[in-house]
Amino acid sequence: MNQNSAKTRGVHHVGLTVPDLAAARAFFVDALGFEQVGEVADYPAVFLNDGATMITLWQAEDPANAIPFNRRTNIGLHHLALRVGTTSDLEQLYAELRERNDLDIEFAPEGLGSSGLQHMMCRIPGNIRLELIAV
Repeated sequence: MNQNSAKTRGVHHVGLTVPDLAAARAFFVDALGFEQVGEVADYPAVFLNDGATMITLWQAEDPANAIPFNRRTNIGLHHLALRVGTTSDLEQLYAELRERNDLDIEFAPEGLGSSGLQHMMCRIPGNIRLELIAV
């Protein structure tokens, strides 16, 4: 596809509804180094940025009765994929994430098909699937 024909210019932000706003915020800030750049306390929502991508986290209104996303049966966000630096950076991040108790790692860094890239997958607070890709 000719890049000049695209009518859009990349992702501005990704918005995620989460059952525990504080836990999701803590994961992005503490585990991935995002900076909180805003907040609307009465919404409630927080806005996070890693210098390239903004993520908006919204607190679910009734988390106890919210229906968790199932990637095989629901329409919607299958997963969020974020870039990391090198394969070494991905391995280091994987080692750090293994020490945390607020996520489940689906698989350790491995090859991404025949692309030559490495990736890993985990479930972060709120049961959101997060893929990390070394580019």
